[in-house]
Amino acid sequence: MKVFLLTALTMVAFAANSVLNRLALDAGEAGPASFAAIRLISGAVMLALLVAARGGGVKWRVGVSGPAALALYMLGFSFAYVSLPAGVGALILFGGVQVTMFAGALIGGDVVPMRRWLGAGVSFVGLCYLMWPSGGAAPDLWGAGLMVAAALGWGLYSLIGRGVRDPLAVTAASFLWAAPVAVLVWLMRPDASSMAGLWLAVVSGAVTSGLGYALWYHVLPGLGATRAAVAQLTVPVIAIAGGALLLGEAVSLRVVLALLLVLGGVGIANYAFARRSRGS
Repeated sequence: MKVFLLTALTMVAFAANSVLNRLALDAGEAGPASFAAIRLISGAVMLALLVAARGGGVKWRVGVSGPAALALYMLGFSFAYVSLPAGVGALILFGGVQVTMFAGALIGGDVVPMRRWLGAGVSFVGLCYLMWPSGGAAPDLWGAGLMVAAALGWGLYSLIGRGVRDPLAVTAASFLWAAPVAVLVWLMRPDASSMAGLWLAVVSGAVTSGLGYALWYHVLPGLGATRAAVAQLTVPVIAIAGGALLLGEAVSLRVVLALLLVLGGVGIANYAFARRSRGS
């Protein structure tokens, strides 16, 4: 029960990033560049404090690829929410991450069973259906493209970070190295942030990102790979519900059908993995 509750709290934190970002931008309290920069800075500070409190040190030698992928995710995520609803953005992000990691597995030479191919295909159809132009019902093309870039960044970051011995320390270093990139973008494309926008970005960076990632690494060993993957299926659902309740965003039949296709496809793929794990 403890693992279940902590996992649920972590998924709420992940979904809250979409709601907080959209809330700040939609209300005009912050611009996308300032939100991303402040989020990364506050997340870096929180993660560094957590590593210090644990008695360890930040793993500064993490290479360029990890921080670069993290910066791509953070900036693409923030700029995408200029035009995307919170739930739709989370759905594109979630589906895009799955596609990226699936492609990474293929490039890495992993053997992919037929059921996982089927699941990936169903999810991809759901994303195509969501973004297919149809009488203005599809999401903004530029915003969707930016969120796909964010998904590519987070998927690559996840692939790069597989098997690291101290994920919390490595993540802290990645945040610290990625923060100057976001600040540079902010300087090149300056936008204003009110005090309310500042606090929304700080909460997103320090709490729902920094503490959220730390909590995720804490519960991950107790979940295992299969349950961890299935748990993340709830993130777009929570984000859509949060966007509807807190931001008054409409939930169309198109979004619901796309959500069912994407989550159903990932569920099929993970079910295949679960069956294989039990068989071994």
